[in-house]
Amino acid sequence: MNIYLIRHGRQSSRLCNVDVGLSEEGRRQSALVGGRLAFMNIDAVYSSHLIRAVETAREANGCWNAKHIIKKELKEISFGDMEGMTDEDIAGKFADFKKEQERMVKDLPYPGGECAADVIKRAMPVFEEIAGSGCKNVAVVTHGGVIRAITAAFLHMEPKDYRLLGNSLENCSITEVRWNEKTMRFSVERFNDYAHLEPYPELLRASWTDAEN
Repeated sequence: MNIYLIRHGRQSSRLCNVDVGLSEEGRRQSALVGGRLAFMNIDAVYSSHLIRAVETAREANGCWNAKHIIKKELKEISFGDMEGMTDEDIAGKFADFKKEQERMVKDLPYPGGECAADVIKRAMPVFEEIAGSGCKNVAVVTHGGVIRAITAAFLHMEPKDYRLLGNSLENCSITEVRWNEKTMRFSVERFNDYAHLEPYPELLRASWTDAEN
């Protein structure tokens, strides 16, 4: 079984983890990733319940016409007290936390929020459900923190090291995971693949004036 983890398209707000829809760029990204996987015979699409993930899944699914299953367990890592804030305000108010987090000595939860192990605990049962579904190709539209944390788990990395996997994933990038029924293991085949976006530099994060997604 092939599982295609897709980070949602660019959202319409630069505030931290607010539940908003896609921007125009996000809709374009979603259509492009749908086209990229159009010939992969997607059997099912899973997404988190957050609006940006649902809209990404629906837009991309226009190319697949697969059943869409929404799972709250696939929601973004909780940033706790940082949610609803700008990057600038976060950098000022939580400077000490961010500095300690960068050291990756332990799996720190965000103040009032979650750590990587929390995300893995709630999301892994969904992937186990997918593995047992009988599908051959499944798209999972979720969030950067979830993709990094669950990929770390598939690779048997310590949760504290999940931040080593991509400084910032491109929106609507593809991370491909394969489930082997014989070995009962997940393997990571590719990570943060955004070749479908490269012809459109205006859709890449490097061209944006702000860091938010």
